[in-house]
Parts: sequence; structure tokens; C-alpha cells
Amino acid sequence: MIDRYTRPEMGKIWSSEFRFSFMLEVETAVAEAQAEKGIIPKAAAQAIRKKGKFSVSRILEIEKETKHDVIAFVSNVAENVGPHGRYIHFGMTSSDVLDTATSVQLGAASRVLEESLKGLKKSLLQQIRKHRSTLCSGRTHGMHAEPTSFGMKLCGHLAELLRCENRFKNAIDQVKICKLSGAVGTYSAQSPAIEKAVARKLKLRTETIATQVIPRDRHAEVFVSLALIGACLERLSVELRHLQRTEVGEVYEGFSKGQKGSSAMPHKKNPISSENLTGCARLLRSYAQASLENIALWHERDISHSSVERVAFPDAFILCDYGLHRMAGVIANLQVDKERMIENMNLSQGQLFSSHVLLELVKKGLSREEAYKHVQRVSHGLKKGEHLETNLLNDEQLKELLSQKAVRDIFSGKRHLKSIEKVVDGFLKQV
Repeated sequence: MIDRYTRPEMGKIWSSEFRFSFMLEVETAVAEAQAEKGIIPKAAAQAIRKKGKFSVSRILEIEKETKHDVIAFVSNVAENVGPHGRYIHFGMTSSDVLDTATSVQLGAASRVLEESLKGLKKSLLQQIRKHRSTLCSGRTHGMHAEPTSFGMKLCGHLAELLRCENRFKNAIDQVKICKLSGAVGTYSAQSPAIEKAVARKLKLRTETIATQVIPRDRHAEVFVSLALIGACLERLSVELRHLQRTEVGEVYEGFSKGQKGSSAMPHKKNPISSENLTGCARLLRSYAQASLENIALWHERDISHSSVERVAFPDAFILCDYGLHRMAGVIANLQVDKERMIENMNLSQGQLFSSHVLLELVKKGLSREEAYKHVQRVSHGLKKGEHLETNLLNDEQLKELLSQKAVRDIFSGKRHLKSIEKVVDGFLKQV
């Protein structure tokens, strides 16, 4: 990811410095648990806790020779610990420290992402309350359907975001796993008691049955949850992009002083954030696909998943966090043109209210089929400058069934607003 698109908190968590810090945290917890059980000297655990340090540059230097990053890491820490360094990584295999450290790392990353989710929720809530009763056209198939409110539109997106948040938290819970069962997962070099003790120290759970690695279905669930957050951002982005089109012009992304929309066309104000986030969602889906392919490893393990995860975990979390942060800014600074929304509603010459005319005719005794034909006849027959409300009142076949008061009430929008406000208010009480 480009630096200017990376939030420092999330980027830092996925840096090499933090990755090795999480690994050292696991190695130290293991040494302390082993010392408590009398497996290694207590002095060794104390030395590892006190002197256990590493240098990324030194690890890379050692790795040039070993061609193995975990061995290079352990060797560097041992150098700093001194004679007791021989007890670092005692009874462990590489995946024990790597997978358990990744669990800790994912927990740290999830806390940052959850704060970003809160930020977008806050922006959406502000706009929902502000535009609870701002009438606009609801569209199906890209065509005017029935009136809704802009606040009601955003409620649907917030509800989806809340589901995404819940899925993400559940997925993270599934991957908070400590795995210290050793090569091929048989605990032959280390007892399950150590794994349980370390899990308690790191606030993790032990794996049910591991091979040499934590099963990758757990990690795939995290990637899928991130992809669904991306899809949520994309759906909102696509809505905003459509509403910003010149022919619609109902909302606009904020445009700051000095900002330029086009190198050739000075008038342009483009929905660049929404377009950018649409592209980000595509990347997040690709990482989900790769994570699903990581599940099927050869026998007890291979390392085909490793190269994928070294790219995908940092990118997916940084990208998703960035997307939430950027969309929160878009929503907070969104310009909403209420007058244009009303103008656009009038483009369909009152046809948005046809369903309520249908219901009124059914109430007056017509069959649904008969009522449907009448409303369709009057709606499809509209000429330029005509309005469905006027034509209904003047229609010889319908004016005896529809009172002027009932028709005026339907086309005032009050019926829609009454139900919309009730739905919005009920939803807000649950958020």
C-alpha cells in the first residue's frame, strides 16, 4: 500500500518490528510456562524476559545464511540473552511461534479496525438523523419506484455495516488460537499443559486439533469477513456514484479548497473516493479467494499458505482500515441537494405514488387486477407537462372512486414520510 493511504496505527502493527515483537512475546510466554513446570530453569525464563531483544537488521543478516527467518530470529534473540539463550524455542517448531504470534497480531489489528468501524458508524448516524425526513426517489432497476428518504437509504447501509462488524468480531474470535503442538501436531516435544498455560498468558484459546499449523479455515473466515466489509463499502460507493452523476446530482462528495477534479476539465467534481473504494473492494475479494485456497495444504502442512499470508494479511487489513476511514470522511462531508431530490421526484410526473393509488382503489372495492389496469392506463398515458395526480382527478372512470382529499393526501408524501420516520426511529433505537 502507498504510505499516504496507510493509517499509521494499522501499518505499524504489520511492520517487521511488530511481527518479531509478537513472536518474542510468544517465545517469552512459552519459556515462563516451561519454567513454572520445571522444564527449564527459572533463571532462563527470567533472562529471556529481561534480555530478550532483537534487531530486524541483524535478523535479516543471519537469514542471508540460514534462509530461514524463524531460525534467524531465534538466533538473534539468543545472542542477546546469552548462555540461557539455548532455552529459547525449546520444544517448539517454527509454526508454533509463527501461528500463535499471528493470532496475537490479528487481535491487535482487529482493535484498530473496530475503531474505524465506529468512525463510519458515527458518520452514517449523523447523516441519518439529519436526513431522516429528506424525501427523495427510491429506485429499482435504475428507475423511479417509490418515494423514500435519504436517511432511510443510509439506514440500509448502516444495518449492513453492523452485520459486517458482527461477522468480523466472530471471525477474529475464531482465530485467537494458541498452537504449540509441535511438528505434525502430536505434542511429542511439548505437553498440552504448556500450550494451555501459554494460551492463558496470551488470552488465547488452544487449538482443538492442529496438524503442524493452525487450520487455515479459521484465517479464511477473517479474510471473508474483510471482503464483506469491502462489499459493504462498495455498495455504498456505487450508490453515491450514481447519485452524483450530472443527470441525477442529488449528492456530492466534499470538494476542498484548492482541489482539482481533472487535469483537462476545470469544472469537474468527480466521485473519486467512491470510485477508489469500489476498486479496493475488488482487492479485498481477491484476498478472500486466496485465503480459501490456503485451506488445502499437503498432509500435515506445507508452506504454500505462508507467502500468500505475508502479503494478504497486511494488505487486507490496511486496505480495509483505510476504506472505512476514507468512507467515514466521505459521509461526514457529503453535500446533499434537497431541492434537486424534489426536482428529480417530479421528473416522473407523480408516478412514484402509483402503488398507493392502487391500494386506494382496492379499498374502494375494485379487484387488484382491475385497479392495476386503471393506474397503469393513467400512468402510461402521461404526456409532457402532465401529472398523475391531476389526471386521476380528471379521469372519468376514476374520479367518482377517488376523492380529492384522498388523492391530495397520497401525493403529499405524508403517508410515506409517516412510515419512513417510524422505521428510521425504530432502527436508531436499536443501534
